[in-house]
Amino acid sequence: MQSGIAYAALAYFLWGLFPLYFRLLAAVDPLEVLAHRFVWSVGFLLLLLAGLRRWAWLRPAVTAPRVLGLFALSALLLSVNWFVYIWAINHGRVLEASLGYFITPLANVLTGRLVLGERLRPAQWAAVALAAAGVLWMTWQLGSLPWVSLVLAASFASYGLVRKTAPLGALEGLTLETLLLGPLALAGLLWAAGQGLAAFPGADLDLKALLIASGPVTAVPLLLFAAGARRIPLSVLGMLQYIGPTIQWLLAVWLFHEPFAGARLQGFALIWCACAVFSAELWWRSRQPVPAAAAGGPA
Repeated sequence: MQSGIAYAALAYFLWGLFPLYFRLLAAVDPLEVLAHRFVWSVGFLLLLLAGLRRWAWLRPAVTAPRVLGLFALSALLLSVNWFVYIWAINHGRVLEASLGYFITPLANVLTGRLVLGERLRPAQWAAVALAAAGVLWMTWQLGSLPWVSLVLAASFASYGLVRKTAPLGALEGLTLETLLLGPLALAGLLWAAGQGLAAFPGADLDLKALLIASGPVTAVPLLLFAAGARRIPLSVLGMLQYIGPTIQWLLAVWLFHEPFAGARLQGFALIWCACAVFSAELWWRSRQPVPAAAAGGPA
């Protein structure tokens, strides 16, 4: 349990620090950063798989049309999420990005209701309603929809839904996703370099190192998360997941000095209340005794 909490908390902590990393890449177009992220992730993950000697899954996966279709869709959703996030960080919208990840758990349960027909408990409905009220309040008061937050939450919730039905683990799944889009990303980078549009060829060594590091920067938190998720209950994981957006919010307000008052503060307050209701209900249910049949005991 203790090691699982440490792994998961470290993963969320690293995700929370992502704005600091991507701000260092502000001179590079977000689309080029996204392409580098896929290309260098492929290299890092293949090296990792070679070290672990975990290749048995690859041949069955690439010869199964359904598996390839699922992971092509998950790769597309992941690329949308990554691109919008990178764009938001480099355009001074870290606050909106953090909001997106605050409401992602609620988007997950709402997606389960709309797509899978899962029943929501009263507290979950209350949390979703509070979050929706916060978003609507900010939209009305500020005159524009927080589309960055909504796209991040919707794309990641949809990605989670697709991955829930996919047959591969975290490492193998991410490898297949990057293998599917990596060649396209590499072709785009080579074309851009040939047209003189890419930043990488003329960049200094520090910037090149940062772009190359996007591979391990992407993969390491995910692997830590997977290791933690296997060791701790869902209720604990559900409460740890707010570490990342909380750090992003702190960076946005205290380091990047993004405006946070009036309607934004009020909208965030409603969404924080939604997160509190969601977490409290998750914790309360984890404390209830499990029926014998559900626990695998005699029926």
